[in-house]
Amino acid sequence: MQMLNARYQQLPSRSLNRRVHMWTYGWWGDPVIIFPSASGMAHEWQAASAIDTLRPLIEAGRIKLYCPETNCSESWSRRDDDPRLRVARHQAYERFVIDELVPYIRQDCQSPEIRVSAVGCSLGAFYAANMALKHPEIFQWALCLSGRYRTDRFLGGYSDLDVYYNHPVAYVPNMSGEALDKVRQNTSLTLVVGLGPHEGGCIEETLTMASLLAQKNIPHERDVWGRDSAHHWTWWKRQINHHFSRRWA
Repeated sequence: MQMLNARYQQLPSRSLNRRVHMWTYGWWGDPVIIFPSASGMAHEWQAASAIDTLRPLIEAGRIKLYCPETNCSESWSRRDDDPRLRVARHQAYERFVIDELVPYIRQDCQSPEIRVSAVGCSLGAFYAANMALKHPEIFQWALCLSGRYRTDRFLGGYSDLDVYYNHPVAYVPNMSGEALDKVRQNTSLTLVVGLGPHEGGCIEETLTMASLLAQKNIPHERDVWGRDSAHHWTWWKRQINHHFSRRWA
């Protein structure tokens, strides 16, 4: 791991009122925030050998990866709690990313205006897409693998304005004016899904999301893999390598 400059740290967060576990990889290159799946663990990509998949790009100085934990176990996955509290916890995490993590990354890269990419698998794909669509001035690209984009399904049908603004399938159809122009001009999304085992609702939600982006002329790519492509790291690593290599080769 030495050649990857792998570093573990705990970032203090006022938004979350605690320290946030994070791994980083790379010396220099375009910064990429990696959002974990429902596990929420900062070391998920390392444990799945996804970091090794990207080793050539990291060692070549093409990319620099930032892998923070998420608090999804307190928000989207904690189905027995009040949904209002769960959404509030997610909003606190978003404030951490925008107000604390991104400034840290820019300082770490010694570039106060550098823009960031966002990547995630499964529930992490929602984080990546949602961040790019809501903050296109920061996130120039989102790679979303086997994603879920209907967050109301995690809340037992509960909905309010806070849920709406974290429910891409709901708010994208209503985007207009300056907000829509900002997204069109500043970011793009790549939505990937397979047709194989355990992709389930990810297929429907990915196709729906791609259709909504197309209707709004938001730059995007829909990449549908075959029936052998499963909801599993074996396939996600192939998809990650494919799209990272296209962008940073």
